[in-house]
Amino acid sequence: MTTLPTDDQRAPGPLDPARVRDLALQMVSWRSETGTPGEATFSTQLETLLRNIPYFQAHPDHIRSIASHGTPLTHSIVALVRGQGRHAIALTGHFDTVSTDNYHDLQPLACDSSALAEALVADLSSRARSEQEERALSDLQSGDFLAGRGMLDMKSGLAAGIACLEDFASRPERDGNLLLIFTPDEERESRGIRSLRDALPQIAQDFDIDVCAAINMDVTSDQGDGREGRAIYAGTIGKLLPFALVIGCSSHASYPFEGVSAQAMAAGILANFEGNARLADEDETDISPPPICLEAKDLRNGYEVTTPERFWLAFNWLYHAMTADALFARFQQEVLEGASAAVARFAAQADDYSARIGKRAGATPAAPRLITFDQLRDLAAQALGQGFEAAYQTEENRLSHIDNPLELTRLLTNWLVDAARVSGPAIIVGFSGLHYPPSRLHMNQTHDRALHQAIESARTALGNTPERSLSWKPHFQGISDMSFLGQAATGSDVVSGNTPISRLVDHPSPQALRFPAVNIGPWGREFHQKLERVHAPYAFEVLPPLLAHIVHAFLTAARPQSSRISL
Repeated sequence: MTTLPTDDQRAPGPLDPARVRDLALQMVSWRSETGTPGEATFSTQLETLLRNIPYFQAHPDHIRSIASHGTPLTHSIVALVRGQGRHAIALTGHFDTVSTDNYHDLQPLACDSSALAEALVADLSSRARSEQEERALSDLQSGDFLAGRGMLDMKSGLAAGIACLEDFASRPERDGNLLLIFTPDEERESRGIRSLRDALPQIAQDFDIDVCAAINMDVTSDQGDGREGRAIYAGTIGKLLPFALVIGCSSHASYPFEGVSAQAMAAGILANFEGNARLADEDETDISPPPICLEAKDLRNGYEVTTPERFWLAFNWLYHAMTADALFARFQQEVLEGASAAVARFAAQADDYSARIGKRAGATPAAPRLITFDQLRDLAAQALGQGFEAAYQTEENRLSHIDNPLELTRLLTNWLVDAARVSGPAIIVGFSGLHYPPSRLHMNQTHDRALHQAIESARTALGNTPERSLSWKPHFQGISDMSFLGQAATGSDVVSGNTPISRLVDHPSPQALRFPAVNIGPWGREFHQKLERVHAPYAFEVLPPLLAHIVHAFLTAARPQSSRISL
């Protein structure tokens, strides 16, 4: 069993913190921003690094490059260290990073950790600083934090995983198998892990292993002393992006009550959702954040003295306990209630104004209709006839260059509204992004319990000193590849049928493997930001032997009942 290092003792060999640090610095220097050529070439550089490890020099066929997506084509890297038996645990992570644009004039240094830190210290020291910048300056001057794009999110985690793999390979007697899985495109559409998920059953068959559990090594932000950041997440949050396209009846500004205000309906909907605590998903284990609006805009391109006919709303709704179908049903209820109340208020204002001027100011507006995107497609298909599917595909292809899912969803939905000749007052509802399903450990499952027990063993070895303690948390609060890791049945017909963008409809393979997954990774501050930095002592000294301990404990416990679990 790996012994976790004490304050005055560091693990030798592959788990030497200097080795882990060097791996992180090397991988940070390989630019891999999502959607750039660097993301595609990173896998080649990573494969070369792994093939220099003695185990893979002796077993070159235990590394696989799995084609994923994009132009140039990106690849996932899978590396296996084989031991006794078929049971295996996987260490996973993504190697793409967000853009370096927010470094501005320091962008050329964004992936050179040492030079960047020096430049950031010089910049911060030369001017007045916010509280956040004051903390960043102190962190960088202390030497305990390393800066750089991807240093925190999440190449330090990858480095810890490689060190754990090297440690496992260095053992003459190995119980079970360790699988390393590194993927592209977590930051945009999780295409890397989704394509790898679909390829994994064949990979496991080729390697003759049973994948029984996985540890994702994504990151946590902590603005304090690390107590929040040193965490094990027993699951991940789910995410949906519901939208509402509001259709009113425009009117001249001098005669407002001759129409129905799309803005007023949208305002009523927005008031029902924005930060509404009663809509926060809650159970006995956790409370997810409430829904929040990501975009709100009218759809006119120019100036007119008329009210806009259409208004667009898109929301972020995180959840963990309810189902996607239940969330959509609640969304429809709240949308219709908010819009209907707004129309009723508008009608009451019309009555009041009519009484004041002594004549009728406009017709009584109709109650708004709620139409799901799936229903809208049917209406458009009836209007266009047999050519509908081809016409829709042509329109989607024409707009495929648009990277923003909210914009593309809005344009496609607007096109369908025109094709179906939908008039207001009405609201079209659906989903404008990829569905990230939630996940959690299920303690009635054998391997879930074994993974939990292995982690508890490692926590005990760490001790309870404040600077080293590790806490359990129910759900990783950011979207992550865990949503597609080890989950076999994550699809929802309601979500797929109401998502306009076909590439954002996830189609899990029927053969997808089921296994428990948790997240244990580095902590730091301000990932995705200019001052992104990782806490080096935890990432390089504590995390690698912690992972090694869990791997050993789990594989030992899983050996008697190792079996393929698939749905």
